[in-house]
Amino acid sequence: MVNLSPDKESDIRKDDDETCPIPQVELTVPKTDDPTMPVVTFRVWALGLTCCVLLSFVNQFMWYRQNPMMISSIAAQIAVVPIGHLMARTVTTRKFFEGTRWEFSLNPGPFNVKEHVLITIFANSGAGAVYATHILSSVKLLYKKKFDFLPALIVMVTTQLLGFSWAGMFRKFLVEPAEMWWPGNMVQVSLFRVLHEKEKRSILSLSRIQFFLLVLVTVFAYEILPNYLFTTLMSISWLCWTAPKSVTMQQISSGQHGLGLGAFALDWSTISSYLGSPLVSPWFATANVAAGYIFFVYIVVPLSYWFNIYHAKTFPIYSNSLYMTNGTRYHIDDIVNSKFQLDQQAYANIGPIHMSTFFAMTYGLTFAALSATVVHVALFHGREIWNQSKGIMTGTIKRDVHSRLMKVYKQVPSWWFYVLFVLNISLIFFAVEHYKDALQLPWWGVLLACGIALFFTLPLGIINATTNQGPGLNVITEYIIGYLYPGRPVANMCFKVYGYISMSQALNLVSDFKLGHYMKIPPRAMFMAQLVGAIVSVAVYTGIAWWLMGSIPNLCDKEALPPGSQWTCPMDVVFFDASVIWGLVGPRRIFGNLGEYKQVNMFFIAGAILPLLVWLAHKAFPRHKWITYIHFPVLLSATGMMPPASAVNFSSWLIVAFLSGYVLFRYRQDWWAKYNYVLSGGLDAGNAFLTILLFFCLQYVSNISITWWGNNGEGCPLAVCPTAKGVVVDGCPPKLA
Repeated sequence: MVNLSPDKESDIRKDDDETCPIPQVELTVPKTDDPTMPVVTFRVWALGLTCCVLLSFVNQFMWYRQNPMMISSIAAQIAVVPIGHLMARTVTTRKFFEGTRWEFSLNPGPFNVKEHVLITIFANSGAGAVYATHILSSVKLLYKKKFDFLPALIVMVTTQLLGFSWAGMFRKFLVEPAEMWWPGNMVQVSLFRVLHEKEKRSILSLSRIQFFLLVLVTVFAYEILPNYLFTTLMSISWLCWTAPKSVTMQQISSGQHGLGLGAFALDWSTISSYLGSPLVSPWFATANVAAGYIFFVYIVVPLSYWFNIYHAKTFPIYSNSLYMTNGTRYHIDDIVNSKFQLDQQAYANIGPIHMSTFFAMTYGLTFAALSATVVHVALFHGREIWNQSKGIMTGTIKRDVHSRLMKVYKQVPSWWFYVLFVLNISLIFFAVEHYKDALQLPWWGVLLACGIALFFTLPLGIINATTNQGPGLNVITEYIIGYLYPGRPVANMCFKVYGYISMSQALNLVSDFKLGHYMKIPPRAMFMAQLVGAIVSVAVYTGIAWWLMGSIPNLCDKEALPPGSQWTCPMDVVFFDASVIWGLVGPRRIFGNLGEYKQVNMFFIAGAILPLLVWLAHKAFPRHKWITYIHFPVLLSATGMMPPASAVNFSSWLIVAFLSGYVLFRYRQDWWAKYNYVLSGGLDAGNAFLTILLFFCLQYVSNISITWWGNNGEGCPLAVCPTAKGVVVDGCPPKLA
């Protein structure tokens, strides 16, 4: 354990609180440390790099599927435990270069929890997708244009590493304060304790490791049903079955293509795929997500559709596709010239781009969420940020017990982050100048993207660190460069990844730093694992993506793929559609004075006003503490993933989140404290292992499928039908024509 001098101990008792102010952290995170544990060992390098490579390979391989599955680092976190213990028993304990400063051993002793954490940090790098691969997919597969490997690799490397700079600048605000607790880390902390701490089991209850193994095995056995034998369990839209010929009923009740009324899923991957595990969401955040979802999906969208706002009835009620005025799909190839820019004459002849009202309103809520975030953080956290800044400058910052324990370790010097920033920005400038025809982005666009990321990292970090939810910068970055530099889709995509993903990567890094903070990992070791893991994962993701593009015929092309093909690339199609809307055509022709959707810009103003109303209500009625739980950044961004997320993802997530975050936490807190996060880890791990086994044994290698009514989808084929007169769509009732 940590030993401190009496003087230091007395100072700490005066300044630091031994009790964490966040109940979930107080119940989950250990308050002890042993600084003598070996951390950066041969086992860390061997197992960490292996996990990073394998997860990068598997996740990129599955990224293009109809239901893209991301294997989380929890699978690796569990799998390496027996291997680590086996290496501790079998690898030589001989010391190399003994007596010198370079002395080391391949086996410094028993496999310990700190090694395990660092291995998991490597795995986190492999588990997190490299978002910039969307650029490669969009250009080569959907625009069908040439894109060389080297500029693609540079963009992917620099977008992942640029986030280190912002993480370094704001770690004092987003890691050290106890209030910045990063709820998602609680699952991994619980698993580390389960896998390394010895626990005495009472006669009447299971130990946490027994409970975890029971959940893992049960889920592993069960998930073959929704994933292979009975896929209808992914979306049980039972109301559709009561009206098989009613378009309206199927639009209302379809969980995958409609509003999902009454729809639910009995599949963990469907429940957790877009919003993360519902078991880690704080109840107040869940309530805000529920309010935002209900307001948008069951009030805004139906009213907009049935009052035919923006010709809503001409298109499906839920769709992320782009359409012509007559309701047919828009062929983007027809408006791209030889310079990979907008052919304005062709666009004028063919007509403007349209989208479903659902899609347009989703953009509006994204606008509102972003302005709400800035105002909310300024009003509710402004004083806290100011006091934190003064504390950092004067050295009087208040520390909790975990920050106290971390004081024995050397911090990462700020100049490490600055050097990395200079190297990154230099490489980016080289790329945009040397490959200007391919990337289309001017040098000033790089600086502007960095400025946007820098500005938003702190406010969005605070939202994520306290709610496990939060808006992204994808839309606002597209919007800004689309106005300033229209007609160039690749420039728009590059600007977005430098502005949005560098910020998102920074928050991932800060979250990992907080995990290391909880588990008492030396910060410099954390930095090393994150940096090496990021570089390795980018190399693997890029190589696998390039290989798949050359190996799978018609990858991502829905019209050319055979019926039932899994290689439809839903995430890449959404990214491509966004590049058309914001980059090729430009926001001025869609959301500006030349476009049909210009009123959507009013959401910016509404988003800024709503947190102000909550703040004024709180000041007027300070005794009503519930007012402060109205969190408009979360409420408005709740449906930001729709599409590609569908209604069944949200409805099922909300049910489980309510049972965990409210019912169990309030009425069975002892059970919740012991098992909740362990349950989440077991569900993730069982589902991940089964999906990997199923995919490679039955679907990829042999392509064996089972045909019966339970695998014919949710049974709502008419949900995709438009309802405007004169719009003819195959498979829809002829009376609509």
